Amino acid sequence: MKITIIPNLTKENARQVTLEICSELKKLGADIVFPESYGAEFEETKALVLSENKALSECDIVIAVGGDGSILFAAKKAMAFGKPVLGINAGRLAFMAGLEQQELKLLKTLFTGEYTVEKRMLLKAEIRRGDEIIFQSLCINDAVVMRSSSVNIIGFSVYCREKYVNDYLGDGVIFATPTGSTAYSLSAGGPLVEPQIESIVLTPVCAHSLFARSIIVGSDAELRVEKTTGGEMSLICDGVETKIPEGCKAYVKKADETVSFISIKNETFIDVLKTKLEKNGVN
Repeated sequence: MKITIIPNLTKENARQVTLEICSELKKLGADIVFPESYGAEFEETKALVLSENKALSECDIVIAVGGDGSILFAAKKAMAFGKPVLGINAGRLAFMAGLEQQELKLLKTLFTGEYTVEKRMLLKAEIRRGDEIIFQSLCINDAVVMRSSSVNIIGFSVYCREKYVNDYLGDGVIFATPTGSTAYSLSAGGPLVEPQIESIVLTPVCAHSLFARSIIVGSDAELRVEKTTGGEMSLICDGVETKIPEGCKAYVKKADETVSFISIKNETFIDVLKTKLEKNGVN
């Protein structure tokens, strides 16, 4: 089995965790691969070093090392090549991680087949001028329509399935996948949603409104955001910002594509939430 490892070396513990992963995988007889940008850092492992495209296209599994952002980064690369991702925590919460550092002995299940692959829904976010699509992106966690670097709040209208939902005055609105419900949406007061429940979570951000609750809509919905007042708006897809030109609108819907995460432990969504939040003192 060929396994490509993508660590986030800005995480304090990521290099040590990666070395421990390599040691365990070697005992199991795996062919370990690093994209060339990590080759010098892990020369001591004697792993194969390939271009990023080859490292991803020729492997069986991608292992991401870090926190949720690191796993998200690796997953977006892996899904372009149809590869499943196993996240290993070297950060703090890491809701998307399948294993913790002290659980690396469970890597043997990759070779015995005692794991499952969960296909998670993605969002497709677009900026359109009339019927012309001028930008589009896939989102694992969320698509956020937000005011652009201005202290002034913005006014915007939200539509679902071409039906008017509400006008908001605030910082913006988050459209999250169930996977992303534990990310920015959660910190903005949004609900937690099991990954198996395909839906889109709409959560206003700092809204000056009597009706500022989250709304969960079905995965068949297309949502539209139009600015009504204020300055520039941006579309932020999994943390990457794109300015929305004047006269354009943002659209969000379920994507045809999916991303695959490897699940090794027999834990429910609630088990993971309780373990992660209690461990980090979050109530």
